[in-house]
Amino acid sequence: MEELVKMIAESLVEHPDAIVIKTTEGEAGETVIELHVAPEDMGKVIGKQGRIAKALRIVVKAAAVRENKRVSVEIMQ
Repeated sequence: MEELVKMIAESLVEHPDAIVIKTTEGEAGETVIELHVAPEDMGKVIGKQGRIAKALRIVVKAAAVRENKRVSVEIMQ
């Protein structure tokens, strides 16, 4: 899942080298993927009214369901 998040994020931002992805275990065995991007790229990753962020989360959750996993994506500053 990390690779999927990284690939999508790299295509959205102007500074792909600033992308950092951390994976942790959340509550109830859920995997939490934390996406860190450069401050000037936050708007591009979140999108107008959070549409891009929502779409990113939907794609990752759909991919996780295929592997019988629970995954959430958090966009961090």
